[in-house]
Order: sequence, then C-alpha cells, then structure tokens
Amino acid sequence: MRRILTAAGSLAAAAALVVGLAACTADPLADQYRAGDNKGYIAANGFQTAEIPADRRGEPVDFAGTLDDGSTVSSSDYDGKVLVVNFWYATCGPCIIEAPRLEQAYKTFEGQDVAFLGINTYDQPSTAQSFARDHDISYPSAMAVNDAELKLAFNDKTPLNATPTTLVLDKQGRVAARIVGELPEASILEAIVRTLVAEGA
Repeated sequence: MRRILTAAGSLAAAAALVVGLAACTADPLADQYRAGDNKGYIAANGFQTAEIPADRRGEPVDFAGTLDDGSTVSSSDYDGKVLVVNFWYATCGPCIIEAPRLEQAYKTFEGQDVAFLGINTYDQPSTAQSFARDHDISYPSAMAVNDAELKLAFNDKTPLNATPTTLVLDKQGRVAARIVGELPEASILEAIVRTLVAEGA
C-alpha cells in the first residue's frame, strides 16, 4: 500500500513539475498578446488576430449592399475612414457574447473618422433589427444572405463561414487587420483601430 501511495505521489509531483515548466516556457505569441500589440496572436480556443503591414494590404474592398432598414450602403460611404466590419448572425453564440464589446468599441470612437458596419450572413432584416434592439447595437448591418455580390466582395478577404469574424479596413479601404472568433475584450479592437487612425495623421 505504501508503495502505491509513493508511486501516486511521484506521479503527482511529476505532473506538477510539467505544468510548472509549461508555465515558464517562453511563448512569443502569448508574450506579444500580453504586451498589447496583438499582432498575429492565436489563442487555444481558436480566437486569432492578424495585423497586415501597409505595404501588404492589397487592393481596397469595393462593396455595396442593403442595410436591414432597406437603405443602401457602399464602400464609398466610408472613404477616408477606418471601417470595422463584423460578420455575424443572430443565433451565433459567440456573436451574442461579443456584441456589447463591439458596441463599446463603437462608442469609444464616436465623432472620429471611424465607422462600424455589421454584415449579417444568415438572417432576414427583421431578425437583424430585433437583435440590434435586444443587444443595444447602434451601428448598422448589411444583409448578405441573399446578396451574392456583397458576399463576393469579401470572399477572398475572410472565410465567411468562420463566424464571427471582424475585419478592420484602413482609410484607403484595404484590409489592415483580421480578427477571427469571439472578440474577448473591446480593448483589443480599440488598439488596432487607434493604430490605423494614427496612420498618415
């Protein structure tokens, strides 16, 4: 019996040592995330951010669509502004959880050259409007479920089946950052937006 207990104690000690070593192991991505710059961060739960240098951003995204209130929207409406584009749908659990964080970030930049646009990938306008009321979302959403051209405009920028996904477009309309998965903190998005607002200022 004593031998069994001793073996069990040894296993427990070994496990604790492994955990301790793992905690001390240098993890550049984790260190980078804690540092607050969030460039290229990938979390264990699949959440990831990637910021794209200005010289690698490609062409501006040219899009047009219809908002949930029936009015039209296009990329030209956001000329000269940093644009946050969030892909979502109403029954997406992570979308529900991150909604107040997106709204918090939106309110942070009110009055600045920053805009937010949701792109609903699944619902009808009435469902999108109900979601906005229920979750106090005050920025608009375009409806993509029956709009192939709107989907196509972003098709090579992000996998639309990875919902939620958030793109941040620079003042020239180019994708400058990509956030895949539930946004855990508004501050992550806010830091990215501030960097882009400062570009060329």
